[in-house]
Amino acid sequence: MTPDETETLEVSLLVEGIRRKYGYDLGQYDAGSMRRRLLSAMVRNGAAHLGDLQHQLLTNRELFFTVFDQLTVQVSDMFRDPSFHRAFRTRIVPLLRTYPQLKIWHAGCAGGEEVYAMAILLLEENLYARTQVYATDVSAAALDRGKEGVYPEARYAVFAQNYLESGGTARFDDYCSRAYGRIALSEALRKNVVFFQHDLATDYALGEMHVILCRNVLIYFGVALRERVLTMFSQSLVRNGMLCLGSSEALPQSCRATFTDYIASERVYQLRAI
Repeated sequence: MTPDETETLEVSLLVEGIRRKYGYDLGQYDAGSMRRRLLSAMVRNGAAHLGDLQHQLLTNRELFFTVFDQLTVQVSDMFRDPSFHRAFRTRIVPLLRTYPQLKIWHAGCAGGEEVYAMAILLLEENLYARTQVYATDVSAAALDRGKEGVYPEARYAVFAQNYLESGGTARFDDYCSRAYGRIALSEALRKNVVFFQHDLATDYALGEMHVILCRNVLIYFGVALRERVLTMFSQSLVRNGMLCLGSSEALPQSCRATFTDYIASERVYQLRAI
């Protein structure tokens, strides 16, 4: 067995060990991306080899959940991709105004940054009072950060600049306070948000959503898992509901019978009326 074949086997055994010990199926994620993240975690945690990392993760639950955040890429920003948020205001908000009540699902919400950005946008468009937001992620630790709504003050400049570029109509400072090196978002932004754990690899659809945002998540999934998730999203949306993907995520041809382009440049798709 070559060194590459040995490494591939070690990755497979580690992923299977995680599935059997903790119940998380990382085997459906993109194989190359998962391999790189496991090797990075091996170095960060001083493991001699992947077998050593496997032993550490299977015998130290606290360490596992620290590394799990790294493996599932818990990275986001408020108003990430400002052009998307500008397009949401001008093209999607008018459609949302036609509904008496709204349900929005942020799938793979990480630490909640984009959830709160959407809450601000909906507040400014006078839609938040009639909206229920569901924020889900596979990582319990990320969800805890999201529920708290507190971020390092070092991120303030990026958040505030993105807000301005996204078409914000007030001041970013109106939605947060800064003290002791932290940014605390306004309690009003959490009012209509429910955070809970949901694994896109194994869990089921949420029903009657008007908008689903799953941005920069599918790029880490293998082909079969991407198709499973997109099918689940189609089952979760109301007729003519909107699916918002990340800037690097194109809808596969296999889903073109289910979704049509709505804002092609921003990867926004509409469920076809059947």
